[in-house]
Amino acid sequence: MKVDILEVRDILGIRKYWKGVDSLEIEEAYELVENSLSPNRLQHTLSVVKWALELSKKHGVEEKKAHLAALLHDLKKEVDKNKQLEYAKKWGIIKFKEDLENPHILHGPLAAYWLEYYKGYKDKEVLRAIAHHTLGAPGMGILEMLIYSADLTEETRNYPQVDKLRQSLYDNLEQGTLACMEHTIAYLKKTKRPIHPQTRLAYEDLKRRTQFAK
Repeated sequence: MKVDILEVRDILGIRKYWKGVDSLEIEEAYELVENSLSPNRLQHTLSVVKWALELSKKHGVEEKKAHLAALLHDLKKEVDKNKQLEYAKKWGIIKFKEDLENPHILHGPLAAYWLEYYKGYKDKEVLRAIAHHTLGAPGMGILEMLIYSADLTEETRNYPQVDKLRQSLYDNLEQGTLACMEHTIAYLKKTKRPIHPQTRLAYEDLKRRTQFAK
């Protein structure tokens, strides 16, 4: 069944249309995701939007940037994996050998590149948040942390400790994001899956920053 995005958007209380930070409008962004994502992926995206907006208000993050980044973070998620790899090579997005082995992690950087060079969207903060929402990155800013963590803990996620992570994020975004990264790394180790080097770098960087801030 096709999701009625207008109905779902109203249910979530997301009724505003505003001009984006640059040239992309919220209404246009909704049209992009509606035409690009399956109903299940669209529901997840709207749940990320809802949680990201709540966190942005709590932590003083610019709401329209959080809205756009959350809305567009999975824009290229359902592109065929071979196509993702093809575009990533063509656009120079491959940074690690692990990217070639796990093309499912490329959808964030692909979406950010496409939005910048094919749609003319130039806000670097939003683009970085989209690009890094799966793996994280060293030097993550507040919007990057918010989107990374909102994606992992939105309301349809259901796994042990998710409520604890949500509360941690609400209390302190930086500490909460560190907790989200620790959870992800622990899960990957438990399931004997490889940990991407960019995630390791992101975790070590954020861990140092939070320790220094104490």
